[in-house]
Amino acid sequence: MSRILFAAICGWILFRYTNRWQRIIGVVLLGTVTVALVFPSPAYSQFGLLGSIQNILNVINGAIRSALNVIATTSQSLQARYQQIVWPVQRIDEARNAIASLITQFRAVVQSIYRAPVNSATLPAPAGLEAMMRNRQTNDFANLTQSYYRAFGTLPPTDEADGLARNMIDMDDGLALNTLKTLKATDQAGDLILESGDRIEDEARAAAPGSAPFLSAAAMAANIQSQAMMQKMLAAMLRQEAGRIAHENALRKRHGILIARVRQSISDVLRRP
Repeated sequence: MSRILFAAICGWILFRYTNRWQRIIGVVLLGTVTVALVFPSPAYSQFGLLGSIQNILNVINGAIRSALNVIATTSQSLQARYQQIVWPVQRIDEARNAIASLITQFRAVVQSIYRAPVNSATLPAPAGLEAMMRNRQTNDFANLTQSYYRAFGTLPPTDEADGLARNMIDMDDGLALNTLKTLKATDQAGDLILESGDRIEDEARAAAPGSAPFLSAAAMAANIQSQAMMQKMLAAMLRQEAGRIAHENALRKRHGILIARVRQSISDVLRRP
């Protein structure tokens, strides 16, 4: 009712004060703005938002769902191709079963051979040295030295052997202890390499398709470490052989020195009046 009354008042003002055409235009504009403010068009913002959401849902359920269905079908087809051609599931299972069978057959046998007791010394001092040589530890080198001298004797004093003999004895003992320490360190490294091999075998038994290069790289790294240990042992053998040759040459030199001393003694005896 108030809107009708307001429209009547605006109409009366238009007819009452419209003598000139400028006023007519101004009053018309004023009336138009007033009517627009007083009688706004109804807004449907809530229903418009719901309609937009419904349109988006229609698009998702329509074109986008069709595209997603096509992508899913293509992915399943590619996966089936991979399982049949690139990574055949049946062949992979056969390889895993073969690896598990080899591990079952040979791991326990190899470990039993590697851990077989081969100690042979019976007397206390040699038995202690042998046990320390085979304990695969590197933090007891001082005890190893003491056990070695208890088994083979210490360096004789100066009044019991000449200087050349004492030098040979000391050098032979040093080379022997050097080789024994290298042997203990190599045994410890060998245990670590065997553990690495066991882990690689276990990983190969449950490896995913495509991970073979990584396992091969790990196996190559373990192989390189094993080769390095072998090179250290060969170097120790070469040092020991060089020491043996030096010892033999030292014996020859000592014999020559002793023969010269004997000749000099005989000459001195013959010159006496």
